[in-house]
Amino acid sequence: MVAQAFEHWLAQASHLSHTQRSTALRILHEPAVIAAGRECLPDLPACPHCQAPPAQLAPWGWSRGLRRYRCRTCRRTCNTLTGTALAHLRKADCWQTYAQALIDGLTVRQAARACGVHKNTAFLWRQRFLRAAAEHRDRHEGGIVEADETFFLESFKGQRHLLRAARRRGGVGVTRGTGQDQIPVLVVRDRAGHTADFQLARLDAAHVQEVLLPLIDREAVLCTDGASVYAAFARASGITHCVVHPRPGQRVLEGALHIQNVNAYHGRLKNWMARFDGVATKYLANYLGWRRMLERYRQSILPAHCLQEALGRASQHVIGT
Repeated sequence: MVAQAFEHWLAQASHLSHTQRSTALRILHEPAVIAAGRECLPDLPACPHCQAPPAQLAPWGWSRGLRRYRCRTCRRTCNTLTGTALAHLRKADCWQTYAQALIDGLTVRQAARACGVHKNTAFLWRQRFLRAAAEHRDRHEGGIVEADETFFLESFKGQRHLLRAARRRGGVGVTRGTGQDQIPVLVVRDRAGHTADFQLARLDAAHVQEVLLPLIDREAVLCTDGASVYAAFARASGITHCVVHPRPGQRVLEGALHIQNVNAYHGRLKNWMARFDGVATKYLANYLGWRRMLERYRQSILPAHCLQEALGRASQHVIGT
């Protein structure tokens, strides 16, 4: 508001009734208001308490800049944050700035400086913002589908009591290759860009089949390396399977049948993850979801998209459901 308009508004204060004065004082003393960014928040798809359709939600005043509703079915009140990871978080006026920090891939301390909050708050927000995004993966892939695994070193970063000797963050494992301290992550991509990844407890036929069976279309062609777990899955599900054995200097086999698409994703994921100097295994799924979110929106991503993802209401056409 410009100074002249503010002075005109202030001059009218003497004409307010007692009730109007009380209302104005209450609004002025309210904590950080979400009103500045409420246009970025999606509407409620249903009552968060009883899942009644939105037609049953009646307007019920305002709170902290957000419209409140009362459900005609369960008689409980709610707003667009109820039941989400962002409910009850403070400093809501910094959320859009923090969403931009996620887009820029800032570390915890860099994000804290950008938002003017403590580093512990920035870390808490990171996990809250990414909790729902970790579940937003494509549910169906068809055509030529590539699958391959990559590994992340097991990390107890942030824990005070370790079951092994401490090592430098982002260091090397105790054993060479894919030992017990390597966490397998299976990445699946088709040629339309649909992406899904899964943090597996073990890289065996049972765990691979559990995640791939509901994901891959029965008419698809599955391209993998020579690992036996993929051959076992293909035989059990009846999916056409192409084994790719690349030779040094050879990038593509048999025309379109290759796994370079998924291997390129591995490279982007690992290079992007390196800035964090090791990610705690308990939060690895959140970071995988963070990278998938950046890949989905690419250059068109906005803070509003991050807020929608954090609320668990990403656009259906974006996540392929």
